[in-house]
Order: sequence, then structure tokens, then C-alpha cells
Amino acid sequence: MKIFSRFTPLLVMGMLAITIALSGCGKDALQKAVKDAFIKGDTTETTYQAICDIITGNPEKYSAYVDADGNINTDALDEMINEVGQSLRPPMTWNTKNYGQRALSLSIYFERSGSMVPYDQASGAGQLKKAVNDLINFFPGGENASINIVNDNIYPYSGTVESFLQDRDIYASTKGIGDASYTDFKVIFDKIFQAQKPGNVAVLITDLIYSPKNTAGVSVSKIFNEENSLATSIFTKYKGKSIIVNQLRGDYDGMYYPYNGNSFHYKGLRPFYAIIIADASTIDRMVKDTRFTNFLNLQGTVNTYRFNQAHTTLDYKLVPVWKNNAGRFRESRDQKGLITNCEPDRETGIIAFSVAVNFGGLQKDEAFLSNPSNFTIQSQNGFTMKVEKIMPTDITGNTKTYLDGMTHVITFTGKMNTAKEEINVNLRNDFPAWIAQSTSDDDSSASTAGFANTTFGLERFLRGIYDAFSASQANYTSMTIKLEK
Repeated sequence: MKIFSRFTPLLVMGMLAITIALSGCGKDALQKAVKDAFIKGDTTETTYQAICDIITGNPEKYSAYVDADGNINTDALDEMINEVGQSLRPPMTWNTKNYGQRALSLSIYFERSGSMVPYDQASGAGQLKKAVNDLINFFPGGENASINIVNDNIYPYSGTVESFLQDRDIYASTKGIGDASYTDFKVIFDKIFQAQKPGNVAVLITDLIYSPKNTAGVSVSKIFNEENSLATSIFTKYKGKSIIVNQLRGDYDGMYYPYNGNSFHYKGLRPFYAIIIADASTIDRMVKDTRFTNFLNLQGTVNTYRFNQAHTTLDYKLVPVWKNNAGRFRESRDQKGLITNCEPDRETGIIAFSVAVNFGGLQKDEAFLSNPSNFTIQSQNGFTMKVEKIMPTDITGNTKTYLDGMTHVITFTGKMNTAKEEINVNLRNDFPAWIAQSTSDDDSSASTAGFANTTFGLERFLRGIYDAFSASQANYTSMTIKLEK
């Protein structure tokens, strides 16, 4: 009895330790599986799937990694995985972005109206058909795309994807499908939205000319107001969607049908549009996946704009050595965005500092990003800003640490007349200037100024979409820098 009593405390302590260890493993089974994968060097898709199985086996416990549809929240899981990896010594990373994601599907909606046929004539360069083919070819799994013909309604294409790609006269092959005398955008957009399932990406190829039935005697103003209201009413019902409007130009050789009904022959360039429609989260996913780079950056695109783009968190780093810097300063190690020990240049009294930023997720062209007028900057001392794209020659031994993974450098210049300063920068979500510049309210003659570059009523329709979506999001991204002397 005495021997037993001597070892009882040790036995109890041992059992308690085992219990704690087991309960700890149960509580952190997900993170333990991730840590084990790093330690064993088994960072494969098979292991990733086993980690996902832990989540799906207990979705209530791991709700932080499950989205509203019950699917794995891959962004949240990726963040946790790499946080575990960074806690190890040495730190490790694991690229899981392409794992565990439902394959996306592609649906092409090809407008076959009277004003679209001249884009695909033997006399032209075939820019329109090439753009559609590129969209299919550059979409992973595009060989399984569904193809539809649209005008007064939506009709399934009778051929295969391969026959569509190889067809040299697609309008001749689709002759007689639907009523080509008008395009019913309300029916088309409503049916596209209703047909979309999670993970579907739809693309409408169109000239975006609003041409409803029975418009004889109706004023242009009434048509434009109707067009604007129609767009807003359609897109307001689908707040979770995001729309990318790509403007391209193609050779046109044939009859043009203006609003007033007096058709005429035109040969030359004309705008057309590839409109990408998907859940906003789907497009966000595509932006991060390099397999979709050519699809989202369609060759031949002249202008582009994404409607319903969420505010993007901006990644940035102070660049201590840069050609435009002046004065002295130091980045705080404890607080991101805080610059301390600020001393102006002795000769000019100016302080200029630069930060490298990553604009890659914003889907904006270089002309837009490099134009300071698209930014608002607020500061007590009136700081100004300059935006420069990072060139390969800019990345040297002194700058590589700061410029790797970044796309632009922003230089802030001003005087420190106060002990502290706060600079707030916003990239505004304004209605794009190119849309107004691409709009015509008179398409009665090819001699009308800008006929080759404008679309009748374009602004009113796209403004309707903007009012339904993007007007509620004031800025694409924001950044705050604090300065202290």
C-alpha cells in the first residue's frame, strides 16, 4: 500500500500530462497537420486535401475556414497555413492558391445582330473573332465552354467549341438564328445572370449599341434615359456580381444601322466590347491566379473598367534608397506606415520619401495608375505625390529587398512644418473618362466626328451599371503614412 501510494502522484501527473497532450492535439488538429506537413516536407496537393478534410469533417469548429456556401475558404486557409510556416525556424512558405478550388466554367454569348456581321468579313483583319478565340483558348478548360448566339433572345450554338474556333465566317454559319434586327439587352443580361452557377464566367461579345424594338419617332433623350434606367434596374438585382467591360476595335466592312434608321455602308475601324460577368469573388480569385492573366488582359483591349470592385488592401514598403528621396528619415520597426526621425534637406528644406506599392490586384492600366489626378492626397503640410512604374533597371542590389513583388513607387514631397504629419492617399473609383470619350449621341453618318472610336449611347448604359454597383465604393484602395520629426 505504501509503494502504491508513493507512485500514485506520479501516475496521476503522467495521466494528466497525457490528457492535456491529447486534448491539445484535438484542439489544434488543423494547425498540427499543417505543422507536420512543413516539418516532413510534404507540402503537396494530396496533403492539402487531407487538411481540407479536417475542416469539412468538423465545419462548425473550423467555421473560420468555411464560406457562406459551405465551401473551403481558400484565402483564409492559405493565410493560416503560411502563418504556421512563418512561425517555424527557419520560416517556410507553401503556395496553396490553386489547390482545392472548384474549376471555373466559361459561357460565351456571341451577339448576332445586323450591326455585328460586318466585323467578320474576309476584307478585314478579323479582330473580333480573334478576341473571342483568345478568350476561349486562354481560359483553363475553355475547350469545354458553352457557346450561345444572342439578339432578340439567347440561342444555343449548334456546333462544337472546336468548330466555332475554326469557323472563318461565323456569321454565315449562324445565319437565321433569332431576330437579327434588334438586340434585347434586358432579356440577354437577365438570362445570363439567371443561368450562372457558382464558378461560372460569362462573356458577352457585343457592340453595346442599345437597339430595342419599335423606336420609330422616339427621341434620343428618351432612348438614353430608358437605356440608363434599364441597366440600373437589371444590375441592382445582382449585387454580388462583378462586370469587366473591355473595349476593343475591329475592322468593319458592311451596312451600319444608325438610330434614325437610315442605313449606310461603312468600311473602317469600329469599337466592340467583351463583357466579362461573374461573381465578384470569382473574379478576385482569377486575378490572383496567373493562369487567367491572358484571359483578363485580353490582347487588343483599348480601354477596360471593372464594375463592383471591392476595396483592396494595399501592400507597400518604404524604399530608403531611391532617386527622388531628399532629407533623412527612418521607418518604424514597431508600426507599419510610421516614419520617424524626419529631417528635411538642408539646402531646400524639402523632405521626399518613397514607398513601393503593389497595384497588381487593381486591374487598372498604366495610364490610370500613373496619373496623380486619379488619387486624392490629404496632408497638413500639403505633400504632393508622383507615381512611377518599377522598371527592371530599377531593381539593384540596394533596392531589390524593397522592390521585389511591387509594381510602382510613389514619392511624397513636402515640408515638415509640424512635429507630426499624417498623409492619407486614396485611389478614387470615379466613372472612367474613357467611357464619355467613347460615347456618341449621333451615329447618323460615318462623317460624324469620332465615328470610328465611339459607340452610340454607351455612356448612358454603362453609367446605369455604375450607379447600380461601383458608385457605392468611393475608393479602390487607401494608404496612410504618418511622419514624426
